[in-house]
Amino acid sequence: MSNTLTNVSEHALITKVIQHYIDGARSGRGADMRPAFHEDATVFGYVEGELFAGPIKKLFDWNDDNGPAAELRARLASIDLVGSVATVRLELDNWTGRRFTDLFTLLRIDGEWKIMNKVFHLQTGGSCEDTLCRSATETRRT
Repeated sequence: MSNTLTNVSEHALITKVIQHYIDGARSGRGADMRPAFHEDATVFGYVEGELFAGPIKKLFDWNDDNGPAAELRARLASIDLVGSVATVRLELDNWTGRRFTDLFTLLRIDGEWKIMNKVFHLQTGGSCEDTLCRSATETRRT
């Protein structure tokens, strides 16, 4: 198999992992996004000037507390792949009225991609324009 075909296949697998995360955000259930993450994953970012950091369970709990984001729009902005490591940039609009830029680091462990770390930026004011954010269904086609 050529490198190009391998990269296309790996991109598709990575996209499926990110889709678990998006689906969990939309449902408001941390358990729905859990399959995307390694059990030792971490999260870092700022919410209202306070550092939000720690084990990934902190994100799952936050998601459970905030509830469903049925109107969430997501755009997979980039995937960078180097062997068994990948980085992903995801733009999210209207996650319970908020706009996030998420940066993920993934590692292929025993043939399966897992998010090892999420670092995010919570945007202040405004929402992304329709040309920048697409629905989760459209993201699946990326």
